[in-house]
Amino acid sequence: MPKRGKNYKEALKAYDKQTAYDVPEAMEIITKTAKAKFDETIEVHIRLGVDGRHADQQVRGAIVLPHGTGKTKKVLVFAKGPKQAEAEAAGADFVGAEEMAQKIQSEGWFDFDVVIATPDMMGVVGRLGKILGPKGLMPNPKSGTVTMDVEKAIQEVKAGKVEYRLDKSNIIHTPIGKASFGKEKLEENFNALMGAVIKAKPAAAKGQYLRSVTVAATMGPGVKINAQKLG
Repeated sequence: MPKRGKNYKEALKAYDKQTAYDVPEAMEIITKTAKAKFDETIEVHIRLGVDGRHADQQVRGAIVLPHGTGKTKKVLVFAKGPKQAEAEAAGADFVGAEEMAQKIQSEGWFDFDVVIATPDMMGVVGRLGKILGPKGLMPNPKSGTVTMDVEKAIQEVKAGKVEYRLDKSNIIHTPIGKASFGKEKLEENFNALMGAVIKAKPAAAKGQYLRSVTVAATMGPGVKINAQKLG
């Protein structure tokens, strides 16, 4: 077991770890107990009653949070010609084609947070699947990162768009902002994310969809949220 710091232990005393709280109360606990010397990221962990090994039970998508994430993301766009110019004008941090793929392959370059690609560039980007995939950086039409409308895609990412997808344990891990946002903004971001995840429920999912929902700050313990009241 990792050794827990003083702030972590103090946070545990502030609430009952076994209780599943309503959303407003959970956000209040999280913001009050985030005592690190930096602005902690608040992340939601959602365990779903699906089996992601089956294609018809996959849950994946993206949403622009009402108040963003508190982090400015660097965007890499794979595009050529007019679309390259469009991406540069829209504020992409890096734009290119084969030369960008080469830089990632040969130099292990990863100075970006999101990859967007026009459909015609997926032949080039596809060759990076084994590198980008494990890092969750592979562009995907479902998350709006494979598109001809690169301007819109860039604007959404810069405005605070987050992707949600299942990990191997059928859990979604997604940031919803910073501790400094305060409980109201975090609650609004949380509700927006949960609305999207609930809407994305696969038709093949049987039984209880939301198994558990926990919210936690970077350095703090998790606070359970009453999943039964979420839908």
